[in-house]
Amino acid sequence: MNFEPLTPFDEITSSIVFVSPWQAMWNEAEEMLREERPEGFTPEDIGRVAFDSLPESEREEALDCLFYTFWATVMADRERATAKGGERR
Repeated sequence: MNFEPLTPFDEITSSIVFVSPWQAMWNEAEEMLREERPEGFTPEDIGRVAFDSLPESEREEALDCLFYTFWATVMADRERATAKGGERR
């Protein structure tokens, strides 16, 4: 394979982590809840605030992310159970 050399712009921006709108809203919701509820809150609280704060146009992508994350967790649980000699669910 022949790769073109990185441009100075590519070199500068290659370490920047791009945050999706869902991630940004999640982070904002968590910060807000930390201030408003110092006694504590749940991941569900964060998720609901974040999802409700998203523009309608971003909600489908956020749901896709949530579905994929849930599926990845289910698969990891199955792999762990199989590795320990248990049954798959």
